[in-house]
Amino acid sequence: MKTLLNDTAEPTSGEKHMTGETLRITGGRPLRGRVEVKGAKNLATKAMVAALLGETTSVLRDVPDISDVQVVRSLLEVHGVTVEEGPEPGSLTFDPRGAVAAHFEEIDAHAGASRIPILFCGPLLHLLGEALIPDLGGCRIGDRPINFHMDALRAFGAVMDKSYEGIRITAPDGLHGAAIELPYPSVGATEQVLLTAVRAKGTTELRNAAIEPEIMDLIAVLQKMGAIISYEPNRVILIEGVETLRGYDHRCIFDRNEAASWACAALATDGEIFVGGAKQQEMLVFLNVFRKAGGWFDVHEDGILFRRDGSLKPVMVETDVHPGFMTDWQQPLIVALTQAEGRSIVHETVYENRLGFTAALNQMGADIVVHPDGLDTPDRRVPRRALEQAAVINGPTPLHGADVVVPDLRGGYSYLIAALAAEGESIVRNVDILRRGYEKLFTKLDALGADYDVIG
Repeated sequence: MKTLLNDTAEPTSGEKHMTGETLRITGGRPLRGRVEVKGAKNLATKAMVAALLGETTSVLRDVPDISDVQVVRSLLEVHGVTVEEGPEPGSLTFDPRGAVAAHFEEIDAHAGASRIPILFCGPLLHLLGEALIPDLGGCRIGDRPINFHMDALRAFGAVMDKSYEGIRITAPDGLHGAAIELPYPSVGATEQVLLTAVRAKGTTELRNAAIEPEIMDLIAVLQKMGAIISYEPNRVILIEGVETLRGYDHRCIFDRNEAASWACAALATDGEIFVGGAKQQEMLVFLNVFRKAGGWFDVHEDGILFRRDGSLKPVMVETDVHPGFMTDWQQPLIVALTQAEGRSIVHETVYENRLGFTAALNQMGADIVVHPDGLDTPDRRVPRRALEQAAVINGPTPLHGADVVVPDLRGGYSYLIAALAAEGESIVRNVDILRRGYEKLFTKLDALGADYDVIG
């Protein structure tokens, strides 16, 4: 039974109990029940930015109530966009006709640690003739992502001026179509190109583009606005620039990351969870691995039911860009694999240093060895990359309670699953981070019968 302690802060969403950042969890209880997933974080925030490109109002539906959405809403409002709730629950309406320039300080104050300001560049250059990026710092945005973005904007004709406040971007001769090949199929850089190219003069050819379902949904949003975008085999996207765009009315694609997270929670706790809103097609790769690991699922018209099918089995997984196994899926899966009978290997090839969260799982009783330079095994299919790591998980190992601190969004959710699966009491700190990507998390835990208290 959940109780609220030290309930002094005002909630940031509709959940009265979303007030603390530390949980006390009593684990060992299977999670059973139904949860609903809304629109994907990785689409909703980008579609909100796209509203800047339209000359009329836009409506985005199934918008998740998460902190990343609040960050983008604040940034849009700082730039003079009118944002209102409605016309239906969970939808937002955007009117960009009052758009104005903002100061570095305002952008920085509302952006926090978010990477979203970088995606405002193309739309703001078209709308206002300049864009400002505060000095986010390497630990916030990382060298590789910002370099990909800046190189793409330069190809369109943008000019960067660095100051102590950040980067001022202008386009003295306007933005024009370009031939761009990404060094890596980066989701963020692909979004940057799409949001910039749709109103640039001429045609843009983007090679080695990301093709995630959320990218395809963003393309659908832009096409509704009047953009001309086509894609060819081998990661090639063609964008013919147009002079004007109108607003859109769009329902977000479901959040496949959250859906996979709940599926792994069912696997780890030996529970049964129906994930309303989840769809099979966008989760094909995950569902295959889920089944190999000993999971069972049943696809319904309105969602997917997940549970175990006997004992868990070891698997070998390689993360990769779409259509590969998503990097955001591996963290919650690793928790479940600690209970598999044998040796599992997870090769992380997308992000560097993304297996650090496993140290806390070892503290809880797991047997996980991280190989910082990866492993070259004969059954690998994804090309090896310089930044890759590998985790070897030996199981099954009983998990026990521990005191852990959430490091990031997906790793933090994995700590939550581990605490719910573990015997005894766990303290999970810094859970506010989970608000970035999990809507009404505590409400969903209540629906699944989780035993926890908010204690600070």
